[in-house]
Amino acid sequence: MPESVLPESASPDVAAPTAALPAAVLFDMDGTLVDTEQLWWQTAAEIAEELGHPLTDQDAPEVLGQAVEHTAAHLHRVSGTTLGEAELAARLGESFAGKVAAETVPRPGALALLASLRDARVPIALVSASPRQVVDLVLSAIGRDWFAVTLAAEDTERTKPAPDPYLAAAERLGLDPAVCLAVEDTPTGVASASAAGCAVLAVPSTPTPMPDGPRITLLSSLEQADLALLGKLTATPAV
Repeated sequence: MPESVLPESASPDVAAPTAALPAAVLFDMDGTLVDTEQLWWQTAAEIAEELGHPLTDQDAPEVLGQAVEHTAAHLHRVSGTTLGEAELAARLGESFAGKVAAETVPRPGALALLASLRDARVPIALVSASPRQVVDLVLSAIGRDWFAVTLAAEDTERTKPAPDPYLAAAERLGLDPAVCLAVEDTPTGVASASAAGCAVLAVPSTPTPMPDGPRITLLSSLEQADLALLGKLTATPAV
């Protein structure tokens, strides 16, 4: 368990950033910090198979990085099932939570990067499109105390790809999103963070093409990221 940092109820130390460090780093969860994006795909694929609609690459944009309700609506639409969207969402959520509880594995380099940020006193937020139930399961596995702020799907009116989750995280930290760095693994998450005005480090968990942009940087692994790089990414002014 990592050393304690500021809880969500406290006001994090968000003094003006130096040139060498980001003001804050806002991490996506599934596929970015923990290897759960494949579990989510597996969950959706199993239920889609039951509905007579085997998933293909064409379904990926409607599954990867999406909220439970979005994927449930997609499966309802493409399968023509008589099951309601709410029932499908409940089944997806229950199955995914079970898989996460049984198998939560940090992504390569994730915990080392969190430790570096903690030691440098850079505020860290968790910004997820997963339900709070799943977020709490992951936090129990990797440690809650890394994060000054955590947001789940229920914490904003709209979730990714809308900018709301990243706007809310920056607001809770008392920061302008433009001086924050978001770390994401899917086009949906990159779109959300970019729309909020954050610089984005994209580390894909699946071979999915990422959006391009002046403040979007692509790496193949978090093992390639360090504080010097993160500082350079947020030093680039927003256009």
